[in-house]
Amino acid sequence: MKYVITGGAGHISKPLALKLLEAGHEVTVIARDEAHLKELTSKGAKAAIGSVEDTAFLEKTFAGADAVYTMVPPNYAVSNMKEYIGQIGKNYAGAIKTNNIKNVVNLSSIGAHLPEGAGPISGLYIVENAMNKLDANVLHLRPAYFYYNFLSQASMIKHMNVMGGNFGGENKIIMADPGDIAEVAAEALLRLDFKGKEVRYIASDERTVGEIATVLGSAIGKPDLKWMVFTDEQAVGGMIQAGLPEEIASNYGEMGHAMNTGEAFSDYWHHRPQLRKRKLEDFAREFAEVYKQN
Repeated sequence: MKYVITGGAGHISKPLALKLLEAGHEVTVIARDEAHLKELTSKGAKAAIGSVEDTAFLEKTFAGADAVYTMVPPNYAVSNMKEYIGQIGKNYAGAIKTNNIKNVVNLSSIGAHLPEGAGPISGLYIVENAMNKLDANVLHLRPAYFYYNFLSQASMIKHMNVMGGNFGGENKIIMADPGDIAEVAAEALLRLDFKGKEVRYIASDERTVGEIATVLGSAIGKPDLKWMVFTDEQAVGGMIQAGLPEEIASNYGEMGHAMNTGEAFSDYWHHRPQLRKRKLEDFAREFAEVYKQN
């Protein structure tokens, strides 16, 4: 089988590509810099160097593939984040259609059922819609909030002795580990057992923000660490102060708001999957190492 993987050597794409290579398949990985793919190319992967914004490049790279894995890489320099995310999805859909590819695993997100009001996640709603128009079997993976998003809290903990965001309360935050996501993606691509258009949620753990602060705090010697709920304005202002462009900060603020109201998680609870193996306590060890290094 010939697979094309987008996302370079990212947190999900790299372990996914390795699993496909270990199974003896032909794997092409798209990236902007070949140097980032050394571990994968040393194990037999083919590097396709180019931009997912280049439709001709995508059409050429997707040619002959039995299946593709698509994800929209982050771009913090765009003027309209949702529009950019949606356009990359349309680029993928165009290249898939041109090459008559019949199997697609698309990395989406929990909350992608929301056409508006969820920041970058609403951009993924556009991506899903573009993919759903294809004459192909498409599996949309909707993982929960990535554990590693909490790594950005290290500075706040050191300077303010709290964690925080514009979401919280007693509602559970649904979280996912990239390794767990890669396993689901690999299983789907190796089995190709999805038909038509399907959605599959991926979650590793479900905790309140209070529990999250306690677990991560305990791992760094701060068992009394608390979570502070900020207003939307405070959260966006803090992100801008930390160096994020206003467009990006506003989108993440909107996403946090959707998490806070529970709207981002509403469809998940109707299609709740079995939780995967890596729990918050497992991530806490990684969190502690990063915290100490910084």
